[in-house]
Amino acid sequence: MLEELGAAGGAAPRVLDVGGGSGAWAVPLALRGCAVTVVDNSPNALAALQRRAREAGVADLVTAVQGDVDALADVAPVGGADLVLGHGLLEVVDDVEAAVAALAQAARPGGAVSLLVAGRYAAVLARTLAGRLAEARAMLVDPDGRFGPGDALRRRLDARGLRTLLEQGGLHVELLQGDGVLEGWVPGAVRDGGPSDTSAVAELESLAVAEAPLLDVATRLHALARRPR
Repeated sequence: MLEELGAAGGAAPRVLDVGGGSGAWAVPLALRGCAVTVVDNSPNALAALQRRAREAGVADLVTAVQGDVDALADVAPVGGADLVLGHGLLEVVDDVEAAVAALAQAARPGGAVSLLVAGRYAAVLARTLAGRLAEARAMLVDPDGRFGPGDALRRRLDARGLRTLLEQGGLHVELLQGDGVLEGWVPGAVRDGGPSDTSAVAELESLAVAEAPLLDVATRLHALARRPR
């Protein structure tokens, strides 16, 4: 995937990580040879990012920029990235349609946009199993999948809603899969068991991620979309 996204002339793929914080995605991508710009509104998170990049030996490939998606064009060039990341972003922004449009515009024509968002129905199921039925009901009927004013997230999405949001933002969805489809439902005693249990959980999860009937019970949904050329 990264090789496919490489810039012209064999240059390092240019990645824009919006809301990337301390570099959970940026540093591993830099270790694979990407030039990564992280845009985040937290100076503390960006300081941690720079420290992490130095310790990993990739400080020359990681650029920290303070800003947010609401004014992304002010800090990142339009059409300047081969890959744009918006992981854990759409559930916290005020205007989700504007955020998707900004991410799409930041990608070059033919470039990719990767989104990772909180899953609506997984949250409903989790609260149901925990006996928090009022919250489960609220999340099921609320248009944004919230349980009330005290909810830390502004929205949770299902697979259909995420696809529609991206397509209306001018992106072509190439991949829509689950992240934490079944592993989150495995009892803790099994997840924390020996190597054979860990391997079995990982194998089960790898088989489940692309199964359409299971997609909406994933803890998070992952979409890979592309800006048309």
